[in-house]
Amino acid sequence: MLNAYRLGASLYVPVTHKDVLPIANGTKWPELRSVIFCTEDAVAAQALGAGLDNLRACLEQMSQTSTTLRFVRVRNPEILSWLITLPGAEKLDGFVLPKLDINNADAYLGPLRHTQFHCMPTLETRDVFEPAKMIALRNYLLEAGHQERILALRIGGNDLLSLLGIRRPRDRTVYRTPLGHTIANLVTIFKPFGFQLTAPVFEHIDCPEILREELSDDLAHGLCGKTAIHPDQLAIIESGLQISEVEVEAAQRILTEEQAVFKLNGSMCEVATHRTWAQSILERTAMES
Repeated sequence: MLNAYRLGASLYVPVTHKDVLPIANGTKWPELRSVIFCTEDAVAAQALGAGLDNLRACLEQMSQTSTTLRFVRVRNPEILSWLITLPGAEKLDGFVLPKLDINNADAYLGPLRHTQFHCMPTLETRDVFEPAKMIALRNYLLEAGHQERILALRIGGNDLLSLLGIRRPRDRTVYRTPLGHTIANLVTIFKPFGFQLTAPVFEHIDCPEILREELSDDLAHGLCGKTAIHPDQLAIIESGLQISEVEVEAAQRILTEEQAVFKLNGSMCEVATHRTWAQSILERTAMES
């Protein structure tokens, strides 16, 4: 079963890009763990037709398998329904569903119900700022049986900031904007019920130190994976997501230690409360080895 931690640094690529096919086949940027071909915000309305033609041709020529996970960010439910019928669509791992809320969830998730595709709904509407509406969405996804198809929920940072009339400053992480509180709320609403969440994009390509700082906060909030908007960000994100030897050692001891509480590398380890974390660390380590 596909694990959300395999996403790593997910690179957004417009479907109008000239190298869509070599990127999908893993011959361009072979280190890329996952790619999201975008038909939405990264494509102007007047270029959409050409972009969809480019994507259709790519699907026909794509290799059956790739070391790179391959997703398409659809523009709306209509384009999703069209895409899943195309020759070669079965080569995709799934779809990113933009601006999903409780009102359009059926339109997006219904066509995927009897397919093999995974999906990643993006939380980026006004509803995200209202915890009661996010709880209602979570409950709907659970009760309607959609959770098993959802690889992760994506946090649409730029769309959420746009709703506030704000652009992310260059000198600080997203956690030092009003979205810090919002991200924390999403984590506490969704993660205890088994949903994974991915971290927002960092749009300033020439601020690597701030990106590294933000990655540290992403991990502290329990987020898995982070979207890149430029290849120069890939190595930084992957390095930040790497599990340290200290974490692996602690996880192994927590899962095998007979004492309920013990000290390791200057920290308290408590078997009862740290077990879930330890299991996740070792699962991720096995996946990346």
